Amino acid sequence: MKIAVTYENGMIFQHFGHTEQFKIFDTDGGKILSSLVVSTNGAGHGALAGRLKELGVEALICGGLGGGARQALGEAGITVYPGAAGTADGAVEALLGGHLSYDPDTVCHHHDNEEGHTCGDHGCGGHGEEHHHCGN
Repeated sequence: MKIAVTYENGMIFQHFGHTEQFKIFDTDGGKILSSLVVSTNGAGHGALAGRLKELGVEALICGGLGGGARQALGEAGITVYPGAAGTADGAVEALLGGHLSYDPDTVCHHHDNEEGHTCGDHGCGGHGEEHHHCGN
């Protein structure tokens, strides 16, 4: 199974639609066989599900994501594990081991140019960056 994780500096990036990279893991029999970091090439919310489908991804681990992204991923046949935090490698190992901590109800209601918006039940805040970090 191929698993993608929204990725930045070894960690799960917390806003699906703003991620600049995915770490793609090839797994089999509950073990990681290989991994590769791929760029989103500046693709936004709408194109990311298609990009993951092209890569053969079957599951996605991420922080927050909006309803449109969730729908597009579902239509692409990709199982989503939102509301996750921590290292990308650790999250995939946890998913393979059956103990990934995530929140299936996590939805990010993103509002452009609005500081302090909320994403589901989790607060988001820019960390002095142009990105909002949504999720846990």
